[in-house]
Amino acid sequence: MNNRRFARTAGWLALPCLVAAGLLAWYVTREPATPFEQAQAATPFEPAVVSRGEYVARLSDCVACHSLPGKAPFAGGLEMATPLGAIHATNITPDKQHGIGAYTLADFDRAVRHGVAPGGRRLYPAMPYPSYVKLSDDDMKALYAFFMQGVQPANQPNIPSDIPWPLNLRWPIALWNGVFAPTASYAAKPNQDALWNRGAYIVQGPGHCGSCHTPRGLAFNEKALDESGAPFLAGALLDGWYAPSLRQDPNTGLGRWDEAQIVQFLKTGRNAHAVVYGSMTEAFNNSTQFMQDDDLAAIARYLKSLPGDPQRDGTPWQYQAVTASQDAPGAHTYATRCASCHGLDGKGQPEWMPPLAGATSALAKESASAINITLNGSQRVVAAGVPDAYRMPAFREQLSDQEIAEVLSYVRGTWGNNGGAVDAKAVGKLRGHTDPASSSPIILHMR
Repeated sequence: MNNRRFARTAGWLALPCLVAAGLLAWYVTREPATPFEQAQAATPFEPAVVSRGEYVARLSDCVACHSLPGKAPFAGGLEMATPLGAIHATNITPDKQHGIGAYTLADFDRAVRHGVAPGGRRLYPAMPYPSYVKLSDDDMKALYAFFMQGVQPANQPNIPSDIPWPLNLRWPIALWNGVFAPTASYAAKPNQDALWNRGAYIVQGPGHCGSCHTPRGLAFNEKALDESGAPFLAGALLDGWYAPSLRQDPNTGLGRWDEAQIVQFLKTGRNAHAVVYGSMTEAFNNSTQFMQDDDLAAIARYLKSLPGDPQRDGTPWQYQAVTASQDAPGAHTYATRCASCHGLDGKGQPEWMPPLAGATSALAKESASAINITLNGSQRVVAAGVPDAYRMPAFREQLSDQEIAEVLSYVRGTWGNNGGAVDAKAVGKLRGHTDPASSSPIILHMR
């Protein structure tokens, strides 16, 4: 009797478990819907469509992840570190064997906007599809036209990831997507004007600014994907750099920048406050400087609308003349190694040598950017095809961890800066995990 009762109970329990397992299997293997399911590719594409797609690729900075110096554009290979292991960007040229030459428009749309490659293979969210999903249908069609017709195929095999089993199983990504990834394109806000909406579209969508500048949660998700969330673009640590706030924070963000200065920075790579460095150098070299002036103005308008957080940022920075003894730790190193470019007064030589007085890297509590650029120097800034003549040199061979810690502590505690002291152990950690900046930046030459 008890055995029959147990069997009956087990049967009733098995039924919902099987149903749940079936639903889970369906959910993680289903292909996302696409408006291009029945689309017939028009080949050859109209030149205007290909040209538009080239511009969308610039907005989206596709080359930054999918190209390596000295290799064919978009042929992949870039190694990206993740908490689970290294992955490598793939070949997205129209090569039919190793690239995306066999993709239909629907395949392309699913991969770019939803992170699902043909056959249901889930892409790691290092591919910023949670942002790219906001691309419009017209921009997606143009982008597809460009990659199919405006890019030369490259017969370069993809490099497998080195994430070990079972962490390399990709079906859980479908569950992650269900919780953290939006599914709809950008919808214009009716209470905002066209310029603001265009800026929001670029920043949230193709520009995927939040991928670097928005802090991540425990599941490595961006804590907010648009202006409705206070963490959106509030600054984040990523790959040994601190991507600063793009909100109106007066110390660690854009609170002291006006719209014209934002446009200037994105167009020329420099302004009175800063010069591009770190990951932003590649974004400038291959993306922002090629944006149309109206789009740069739209980005500036949108970013200036994002309020800062006075509680997080504290009292707005004000310049203070040096009163500390020049015998203070780090002061001599600064005077002999740094002052010739950045000035004994810390004001630099705008717009070529940036000021350190009031610099975000000297005001942010996170010191990674200051350490990284001191250790490894900066990449070439290439504006309008001309490499700049002034680079931050690498000091990893000239200065010890302790000397770098002392000079950065001096900078971060002088002229009104209040970022805080730097520990030599933090310098040593980044020394072991970073490499000197390449003097040969990735520059994509399009038609």
